[in-house]
Amino acid sequence: MLLPRLIPCLLIHKKGLVKTMQFGAHKYVGDPLNAVKIFNEKQCDELIVLDIDASACGYSPNYNLIEKLANECRMPLCYGGGINTIEQAETILSLGVEKISISSAALQNPELIIGLSKRVGNQSIVIVLDVKKKKFGNKFDLFYHNGKKKSKTKLIEFIKTITNYGAGEIVINSIDNDGMMKGYNYNIIDTIRNETTLPITILGGVGSNDDIRTAIDRYKIIGVAAGSYFVFKGKYKAVLINYPDPIEKEKLLLKSNL
Repeated sequence: MLLPRLIPCLLIHKKGLVKTMQFGAHKYVGDPLNAVKIFNEKQCDELIVLDIDASACGYSPNYNLIEKLANECRMPLCYGGGINTIEQAETILSLGVEKISISSAALQNPELIIGLSKRVGNQSIVIVLDVKKKKFGNKFDLFYHNGKKKSKTKLIEFIKTITNYGAGEIVINSIDNDGMMKGYNYNIIDTIRNETTLPITILGGVGSNDDIRTAIDRYKIIGVAAGSYFVFKGKYKAVLINYPDPIEKEKLLLKSNL
């Protein structure tokens, strides 16, 4: 039986683990390797790690850190940040990472997806869409470099392009909902799901198990990712890495799929 996946998303800034709100100021929440160790113990389905400095600042991937993360990680690992070439992707995958994610590189050079799919297989290619609602109407813009630059590429046009070019999966990352912990933006998700058959993971907004249940009830087989929800606890957002235990997670996922 296919089930949804619950996926922590970790952001790395200056080699530390951070969280943001609407892609704004960074709050330091710990050491990424220690976080991976804790998520191992909690038997997570999968892990996404994004270096938010690399592409925005023009850095190459930090292969030393990536190798340490891959060696420590006991679950499927997706890494993104600074990947602009096929060779960089191949190096990262050779270190033990299962998937690579690209965002700005895909927007600036969509043909890179074609080359990647031929060399590493589309099952290893994740496209992260940083999406923000327009001021008026129910339409959305694509952003890159940590939400600082708005792309001229139209969202629907880009979805069709990456689907045709060989992407294996899409992560929908809501800038407006990032770190707010008030639920997902379903309008964005519906818009994108109507344009592609690719597997989708949603990110940005989870604040409770009810948010997870609502998303799974609505979409069934989907990746449900979160950042703040898995690293903060309580209304004062004390740093405490958490994840549903196996029994709690089974109840959460099976109940949602009945």
